[in-house]
Amino acid sequence: MIIAIDHGNYSIKTPHYVFMAGLSEHTVRPLVTDEVLEYQGRFWTLSGRRLSYMRDKTQDDRYFILTLFAIGKELANKELGPGPVDIELAVGLPPEHFGVLKERFAGYLKREGVVHFDYGGRALDVVIGNVMVYPQAYAAAVLQSSQVLREPNLFLVDIGGYTTDVLLLRRGRPDLQFCRSLESGIITMNNEIIRKIGAQYDLRLEDEHISAVLRGNASLLPEEVQREIRTEAENHAKDILDQLRELQVDLRVNPVRFLGGGSMLLKPFLEASPLVARAVFSDSPCDNAIGYEILARAALNKK
Repeated sequence: MIIAIDHGNYSIKTPHYVFMAGLSEHTVRPLVTDEVLEYQGRFWTLSGRRLSYMRDKTQDDRYFILTLFAIGKELANKELGPGPVDIELAVGLPPEHFGVLKERFAGYLKREGVVHFDYGGRALDVVIGNVMVYPQAYAAAVLQSSQVLREPNLFLVDIGGYTTDVLLLRRGRPDLQFCRSLESGIITMNNEIIRKIGAQYDLRLEDEHISAVLRGNASLLPEEVQREIRTEAENHAKDILDQLRELQVDLRVNPVRFLGGGSMLLKPFLEASPLVARAVFSDSPCDNAIGYEILARAALNKK
């Protein structure tokens, strides 16, 4: 069974689920939630407060615990037979980090023998056979293969939690001489907004307050604070486009496909920019995870 997971710095995505990349550890089983994961005698719950950014997610067990949550969610509604479930993991990394961290990340996720854990009161035994690692952004492009094959050059810009990943496709094939990961994702924007609003208005914002304003959802924040948030988001979108121009990415003469949850938040500002001539926006944060699954299935079918 293939289970695809997009290990974001802001959120974890599978083809069917999205949840915050945040964890709380407990010494005893919590009584207030049914979504508890038990692994090696420790208890974990998901938190609305994300983990601090880690370029290398193999530093400790927390991203493996988040992986188990993702596996548990994907298995929750499936009828499982007796014995361990054989799993092939399909995951990804930012294009610029791919070559350096690919083997380390795969080794981190692949555990020897049977992995036993309890999720939501259900005991699960899994064997992680293979870990297939793919470049982010390119994996999402396989969902639009007909479009990317029509374009001589197409830039993929994936605005994620901490990084903005940029990849150039030439007739649908990635140009590995041009892939960049800029540290200008939504987390960096949110941190700056939280700092400014805290200093100017003595308000303690969290990421979800900012997302609600940018999505146009109801908010208790004063209108002047909401205007400030939108202004800072517009400035962040402009800063991303300016950084792309410094990398010789001219979106006035090349089409672009914006991916990732960050692109969805910044869509009005990116669309309105004179630096962008023709853009297509994904409306799903799960594109990378779905792409990983498609690529993994194709690779396994070749064997």
